[in-house]
Amino acid sequence: MANQAECPDCGNMRTLIKQCPHCGSENFPILSSDTIEINIKQERPYVEEALERLTVYLRKSLDVGIRAIILIHGYGSSGEGGRIKWAIHDALENNRYSDRVDEEYHFWENVAYGSAPYHDLLKRRPRLKRYLKRFKEGNAGMIVLLLGSVNKSA
Repeated sequence: MANQAECPDCGNMRTLIKQCPHCGSENFPILSSDTIEINIKQERPYVEEALERLTVYLRKSLDVGIRAIILIHGYGSSGEGGRIKWAIHDALENNRYSDRVDEEYHFWENVAYGSAPYHDLLKRRPRLKRYLKRFKEGNAGMIVLLLGSVNKSA
């Protein structure tokens, strides 16, 4: 799912994080949603690069008013989860992003479609449904991050 927003300078559609491909503007875009999907494994980064990208995405997302991120980190080919997955899990569990993530994140393998945790999450954030309906199998390659409302220290 593309993360589209409107460029405040030229009015064309653009992605949330990168500069406008039409006019080169780096000004914050105008959002069409408060939820985005980020594929952190795209371009096959090394673990540290993926963690740095996540840090940048979290900072920029908070700056423009994003409240939830569907983070696709992949599962890896080992059958036990990949290095990026475990590094992000570890970073979240050790509060690396506690200034940006509202102490609420959901490892999707633990939130089965139709389960009580799934319905509880949708009661609090109904807009997530349009994103999550594609992930009915408890996808072990993604996390749902609920962001804080204030960027305390990036």
